[in-house]
Parts: sequence; C-alpha cells; structure tokens
Amino acid sequence: MKKIAVFYYTQSGQALQIAQSICQPLEAAGNSVIYKAIEPEEPFPFPWSCWSFFEAFPESRLAIPTGKLKEIDFSDVADADVVAISGQSWYLAPSLPLHAFFQDEKVQAYLKGKPIVNISGCRNMWVMAQRKIRDYIGQAGGRYVGHIVLQDKAPNLVSVLTIIRWLFYNKKAASRFLPAAGVRDDDIKNASRFGVIINETLADGKWDDLQNKLMREKAVEYKAGLAFMEKTGHRIFGIWAKFIRKKGGYQDKKRALRIRLFCFYLFFVLYVASPVGMLVFWLTYPLRIRKIKRVRREMCYELSDC
Repeated sequence: MKKIAVFYYTQSGQALQIAQSICQPLEAAGNSVIYKAIEPEEPFPFPWSCWSFFEAFPESRLAIPTGKLKEIDFSDVADADVVAISGQSWYLAPSLPLHAFFQDEKVQAYLKGKPIVNISGCRNMWVMAQRKIRDYIGQAGGRYVGHIVLQDKAPNLVSVLTIIRWLFYNKKAASRFLPAAGVRDDDIKNASRFGVIINETLADGKWDDLQNKLMREKAVEYKAGLAFMEKTGHRIFGIWAKFIRKKGGYQDKKRALRIRLFCFYLFFVLYVASPVGMLVFWLTYPLRIRKIKRVRREMCYELSDC
C-alpha cells in the first residue's frame, strides 16, 4: 500500500472535488489518500464582495501573503510516496493561500525530495501560475513530476460573465442564457483517468515519465492565443500591482482609488483590448509557430527539468 498526501485550497469546493476524483482510483486500489486543507487563519470571503475581490489583486500578483495559515500537521503524511497540491490561480498567479503555503518554511522542508503533482482548477489561464508553482517546488527541493489542468471550456468572454456570477453571487448553475460556471461536472468526474496513471507510476516508480503519460490523456490543454494574452496581462498586472502597493499594503484605504482604476482597466481589457490582442496574435501566428511549439512543450511536458 502506498500513501498519497493531498494538500488543497478551496473556497467553492471545486479544487477538492477535482482532487477527490483524481484520487478515487488510487483509493480503490487500496492506497491511503490523506487530505490536508490549506486554511488561512482569516478566511477569504465566499462569495466575494466586489471590493474584497479586487483588494486581493496586488498581493496575489506580487506573491505577498496577506496572513498566516492554520498550522498543518505533517505527522501522518511524513512518509507519503507522492504529494498532490490542488488549487487555483488568482490574477494570473497562484491564489494567496497557495503563495503562503509554498513560502512556509515547514512546507518547504516537507516537500524536499518528494515527487509532487500539481492540480489546477481554473477559468482558462494557468500558464503563469504554473511557472510560479514550478519555481516554488524547485526552491523547496521537490520533484515536480506531474501537472493536471481542468478548466472552464466556455468561450473566454462568456466565462468572464459566469465566473463573476459565481464569485460574487454564488450562482454556479446554468441559466437561460449562460452555461454553468467553472469546470464542468463531467470533466471533474472523468479526471479519475489521471488517477489510474498515477497509480501505475506508484507501482513502477517511473516518475520521470509520468507527465508524458498524463499528456496522452490530455491532462493539459495549451491554448496558444490565451497564453499570449496571459503573458502580456501578467506583465501589465505586475505594473499595476506595484503602482497600487506604493499607496499602501493590504486593506490600506489609501490605495482605494488606484484599486478602482484597476477595476475599470480590467473590464476594458477583457471586453475591448483582449479581442484586439487575439486578432493580432492570429495575424502574426506564422511568425510565432516555432516559439509556440517550444513553450507548449515546456509547459505541458518538460517538468522534470524544472
């Protein structure tokens, strides 16, 4: 029997549901799966208010935790054969609780030397968050052996509306004009196929080949156009985040005006600039093919070298 430690942060429950679906075949095979919640001492609200949601932006983008996490007991998972970490991205970066988790010295000591599978449940942009998590795992001395992404499959601008409805009003179900928000239930259920592959790897110990096997089951779907916009947005978000932080830290009222300006900017980008950016991407696509192939391979396959 093998032991799997699953660390997860969730507000809506989706990240835990995804992890449980992936781990179901592992448990069915007789392995021990132990779930550990990543919990801030002061929880973030769900549903969010508009203000609390945008207040979290600068620190999310700049990887500055806003508070401590509740103590995690590692005693029953010290001998785990593999570690899975399930979470989400905020503002094209890992969520604030994930930043706090990876920056914790006890967590870093625990992850050292262990094979780690990262599980992302997101709207549709995950590339920059994955890069940051990859860096965190490398700094801790862990082995980044697998990455699984489940994402909302609605068109980009439609998923903006559904995620707003879900985050601010806790309305996830489909309506007359909009699909359900978040990762589809069928996609979560079918994620169990990844657990079958992880279970096989637990048996043969060939962690260096895990991601290749996961990719045969489409564990990651890399969308070059979205990745192009995400990379640009990530850079600009960094400028905005630093601009806001110059007026004060988390929840400092002095930065309220700058946060409001960012809010207006964000919606302008989503519904005006992003369609133009996508058009530019496809017009210049022939010039980008080689780079796209290289980045796709880096983000989807070549985890063991990172």
